[in-house]
Order: sequence, then structure tokens, then C-alpha cells
Amino acid sequence: MSLSLITFDLDNTLWDVDAVIVAAESAMRAWLAEHVPAVVALYNSSGLADIRAAVVAEHPGLRHDVSRLRLLITTRAMEACGYRPAEAAALARTAFDVFMEGRHRVAYFDDAIETLAQLSSRYTLAALSNGNADISRLGLDRYFTFACSAADVGRSKPAPEMFLAALARAGAPPHGAVHIGDHLEDDIAGAQAVGMHAIWVDLKRSGLPEGVTSPTAVVNALRELPSVIASLR
Repeated sequence: MSLSLITFDLDNTLWDVDAVIVAAESAMRAWLAEHVPAVVALYNSSGLADIRAAVVAEHPGLRHDVSRLRLLITTRAMEACGYRPAEAAALARTAFDVFMEGRHRVAYFDDAIETLAQLSSRYTLAALSNGNADISRLGLDRYFTFACSAADVGRSKPAPEMFLAALARAGAPPHGAVHIGDHLEDDIAGAQAVGMHAIWVDLKRSGLPEGVTSPTAVVNALRELPSVIASLR
């Protein structure tokens, strides 16, 4: 059967997320230093880690919703510095908005946009991410028909629910779909476990570690994807 659905991981598959998060965190801390300086000391101590541990213990399901988790941790940090709940929530929301503005300043890997444009003309594309990047905010909704996030599904990759949700939404069978990502467990093993094809994006040319189940295919540059996917048909 011909392939009809291609699902893409986003972070570290289409852009370097580490650089993005560092910049977004820096922007948020600069805002905090100007508007809520008392919280900065907490962010620079072990206190924030304690708050995070407490929040996760109280709300274990939030580990799949990184936006709500971050917002609640920031709110608790404000409260720990003496702000009343309503004021803490308002300040935390503004700080979170600053972070999210930076979160969406991404620098795409070479050929990422051109590859998405080429593939979207032939297949249904969907984003499948454990993170909180918004395809509409990034302007990627011109290529992706829909997105499934861990927050939406309530589970994170490599959980089968993530992949099955995308298949169900697209009305595609597993053998008629391929998932593309950089993480050998979350992306490759997760997709293969439900019967999907899986292409590993190895931009660093690190090679497969011993003992890892081989993906359907490996690419070292995003521009290789159209021809590799065509060969799977």
C-alpha cells in the first residue's frame, strides 16, 4: 500500500531546540530581573528544583504538558517570594508569554522548509511532538494538516497513544504511514512499535549505537527525505 501519512517530530528534527530554549530562558529571566527581581534569586538556587518536584508530585499528569507545568512552577515561584495567588498567576502568565515568544524564534535546519513544502504536495503531513511548539505560530500550518502533542494526548512519545492518535486522525493504517524524528527511542522505536515506518534523522552523522533496532531508513540531511520516502512506496 502506498504511503499517505508522514508524521514529523519537531524539536531537534527541524531545528536545534537546545539553542532555542536557552535563548527563551534568557529572555524570561531578563524580564524577571526587571519586573520581579525577588524571583531571580530563587531561579538561581536549588529552590526552583524543589518547587518543580513538588508540582510534579502533586500533578503527575503535567509531565506530559510542558506548558502547564512551566506555568504552574513559575506561579509557585512567585508565591514563594510573597506574591498573593492572583498577582502571582498574572506575573507568571506574563513571564511565560515572554518565554513562549522566544520558544518560537527557531532557526530551521538546512532544507527543512523546502523539504516540508515538497512533501506536503504529495502526502498528508502531521506534527507529532512532546514539546510545546505551535505549528500555527511558526507558520508551519501551511505544510502540516494537523498536530498532535503530548499535552493533547495525555501521553508522551514513545507511548503508542501518540502515534495511534495521529493515525486515527488521518484515517491511515500504520503500514501506510512513516514517522520522522531524531530520537531513537521516542521517535523510531515508538513508531515501529505500532507498525509504522520510521526514518531516523541523523544530522550529526553519529551512526546507530550497537543493540539498537534499525530504523526503516536513515538520513543525514533533510533534503534526502523525499527520495527516501518515495522508495518506501
